[in-house]
Amino acid sequence: MKTHGPSWALVGALMGTLGGMAHADDALNAPAFALYTQECGSCHMTYPTGLLPAASWQQIMRGLKTHYGLDASLDETSQLTLTTWLTAHAGTGKYARETPKDQRITLSAWFVRKHRAGEVPTAVWRRKSVGSPANCVACHADAERGDFNEDKVRIPP
Repeated sequence: MKTHGPSWALVGALMGTLGGMAHADDALNAPAFALYTQECGSCHMTYPTGLLPAASWQQIMRGLKTHYGLDASLDETSQLTLTTWLTAHAGTGKYARETPKDQRITLSAWFVRKHRAGEVPTAVWRRKSVGSPANCVACHADAERGDFNEDKVRIPP
């Protein structure tokens, strides 16, 4: 079905709601958003929006046709709505000081520092129970809520 462009009333309402909210910063606690959970969470964990700066989220949303090797395209209204929400809740603090290579959270300076070789052996990432560094919830049960407390880390066998 052909769409006739974004619902500007929806986008305006979303902007009005989000406009007065502070950026998700070091707390990483963006409010739940059903569209994000539905569209992005259907394929991978819903990464806390504060882990990337606004420029990274915008780049990711512009590249949905080839999203890390997959076509994650959305209708125009959903794409605009999600881009607006992600940008409004993007990180501005220690987790999002720079735009990481390829917009990958796992290539950001803080991630590399916290998961340096020796602390997290390379073999851990290859375990079937982990799969890759991008599967935060494998070791951080509350990762989707932005809780990466080192005292709660449980590396699966």
